[in-house]
Amino acid sequence: MLDPSLTPPAPSGLLRSDGRPVQWAVSPGQVGYAEAVAAMEARAAAIAAGEAGELVWLIEHPPIYTAGVSAKDEDLLQAERFPVHRTGRGGQFTYHGPGQRVAYVMLDLRARKRDVHAFVTALEDWVILALDQFGVRGEIRPGRVGVWVERRQAGAPTREDKIAAIGVKIRKWVSFHGISLNVEPDLDHFSGIVPCGIQQHGVTSLVDLGHPVTLDEADEALRISFRQVFGPVTPGSPPL
Repeated sequence: MLDPSLTPPAPSGLLRSDGRPVQWAVSPGQVGYAEAVAAMEARAAAIAAGEAGELVWLIEHPPIYTAGVSAKDEDLLQAERFPVHRTGRGGQFTYHGPGQRVAYVMLDLRARKRDVHAFVTALEDWVILALDQFGVRGEIRPGRVGVWVERRQAGAPTREDKIAAIGVKIRKWVSFHGISLNVEPDLDHFSGIVPCGIQQHGVTSLVDLGHPVTLDEADEALRISFRQVFGPVTPGSPPL
């Protein structure tokens, strides 16, 4: 159950210098990956040109494997299982599908902080604070981008599973792509790839951890924690 009181304050160096709110939009149903990427890139270009405002776009995709710029062909284990899309974001192979909340983050870092590392750290903080609201402790690990949780079981070694992936691209100091949070996806769908090139760890979700969270509840948690890290939001329209 969502509990905003569990989320501590999180001062951030990524707040806009002018305090202008970010548009926040959620697309109902599932949206095709290629169409979404085209709309996102167009919006990022408009932001860079000063023709549109910043936007966070929450979306759900049909099942697909996506390959970032560092993806290795050998990490695609079942090429025929789902469509494969080569994309320009950072990172390696990942999976998107129903039950996973993808948040495309189109922010103008010229008005915030021109620091890629600080931006990625802020994205991780955003997810960790959202997970806090469900009593889940998300953590980061050196050398592994994304958010992880420890799984402790009696009589078994401690296990680390990934609950959220991060893959971004920045062009003209405007970000696009973003984060994916596993709410209730089919975790078996990840078996067709080596997620993010990491073989020795698994993947998990909020529901897999015993938290019956809906996408709507996850969205609200993300909205609350986004305000803490990046500043205020205002309702917006999906770009597609």
